[in-house]
Amino acid sequence: MTDLIVTINAGSSSIKFSVYRIAQGQLTQLALGQIDGIGGKAHFAVKKTGGEKTGYDFDQSQGAVDHRVALAAVLDWLESEGDGANVVGVGHRVVHGGPIYSEPVRLDDAVLAKLKSFEPLAPLHQPFNLAGVEAARAAFPGAPQVACFDTAFHRRHTFIADTYALPRAYYDEGVRRYGFHGLSYEFIHRILRHEEPVLARGKVIVAHLGNGASLCAINAGKSVGSTMGFTALDGLPMGTRCGQLDPGVVLYLMEEKNMSAAQITDLLYKNSGLKGMSGISNDVRELEASDAPSAREALDYFVSRVRRNIGGLSAELGGLDCLVLTGGIGENAVNVRRKILENMEWFGIQIDFDANARNERIISEKGSPTVVLILKTDEERMIAAHTAELLDLKKPLVPPLE
Repeated sequence: MTDLIVTINAGSSSIKFSVYRIAQGQLTQLALGQIDGIGGKAHFAVKKTGGEKTGYDFDQSQGAVDHRVALAAVLDWLESEGDGANVVGVGHRVVHGGPIYSEPVRLDDAVLAKLKSFEPLAPLHQPFNLAGVEAARAAFPGAPQVACFDTAFHRRHTFIADTYALPRAYYDEGVRRYGFHGLSYEFIHRILRHEEPVLARGKVIVAHLGNGASLCAINAGKSVGSTMGFTALDGLPMGTRCGQLDPGVVLYLMEEKNMSAAQITDLLYKNSGLKGMSGISNDVRELEASDAPSAREALDYFVSRVRRNIGGLSAELGGLDCLVLTGGIGENAVNVRRKILENMEWFGIQIDFDANARNERIISEKGSPTVVLILKTDEERMIAAHTAELLDLKKPLVPPLE
C-alpha cells in the first residue's frame, strides 16, 4: 500500500490534480492530471511521471459530470494503479483566505463556513475551489483535507501595504490589498533558501509572469508588497485581465455604456490584457509571431508595466539583491525577458544576454549588483509540501524533493 498525497485545484469547469508518493521523508510526483468540461462534455486526462498521457471521455448517459463525479474518477484511477492507494492527505488550492488565514489550515465544517463567507471577495474562483473540497470529502472520506491559500503568503503586510485610501471602515470589513500567487512565491523562496541562502535573506523581487501575472517584494523571507490587490485584476496587465485601471473607467462603463456588473466583469477578466489590446490572442507566442502592430504594442505595454513595477517594489524594499523570473513567460519567453531587463544597468541589473537566450539559471553578468535568476515554479508541489507538514507526515519538507 502506497501512501499518497493528492493536490486539487478546482475551477468552474475543470479540476487539475497531482499525485505524490510520500516515503522516507521525500515527496515524489507520480502523476499530473486534469478533468476538463465539467458541467458539459467532460474529458479525463492523466500523465504518469515518465509516461505517456492517457485519457477518456466521460459517459454522458447518466447526466452531466459535476465535481463529485470528476473526483470519483480520480479515485477510481488511483485504485486501478499498482498495489493500492492509501490517500493520507488531500491538499486544496483555495484562492482566498481573507484577512484571517496566514497559513494552511486543516478543513472542517467551521473552516469551510468561514471560507464560504469570503466568496464575495473572489466570486470567480472561491465557490469552485470549495466545490472541489466538498467533492474531495466525498471521494476520500478517510483523508484529512488541507486548504492552501494564494493570499496567505502576503498576510503579514503592514497596514500601509494593505490599505486603500478609502474610509477606514471599508478596510475593517475586508476591503484591502490581499495579493495573490502566494503559493508560487513561497515555493520560489523555499528554493532560494535551499539553494541560495544568502540571497534568500536579502531583498528579492519575484516576477510570476504567465497568463496571470504579478510581482512580489520579499524582504528576509517575508512578503512586504505585491502588485495584485483586492482582486487578481490589479497590477500588471495579463493574458486576458486588465491590470491596474483607473476606477473612473468602471464608472464610465456603467454610466455611459450602460454596462452591468456582469458585463464589466466579463470585459475586465476575460477580454482585456494582451488579448484585448492586441485583438489577436492572450498567448505571448502567438503575439511574438504576429506582424500586426497591435501585437507588438500589447507586448510593449506588458514590458513597460513590468519594468515600472520592478522599480516601484525596489523602492519599497530599499534596494534589490535578487530578481527571480518565473511562470510561463518568465521561464520561457526569451525576447520578453530581454526587453524587460535591457538598459537597466543604472538600476544595478547587468544582463548576460547570451545566458538569457540559452535559458540558463543565472542570466545576470558575474559581478552584477543584482543577481537575476530563472527558476521554475511548482504550486502543486508547494501544496503537497504544506499538506505533509501540516499533517506531521514530515517536518520540514522543503521542495524540490525527488
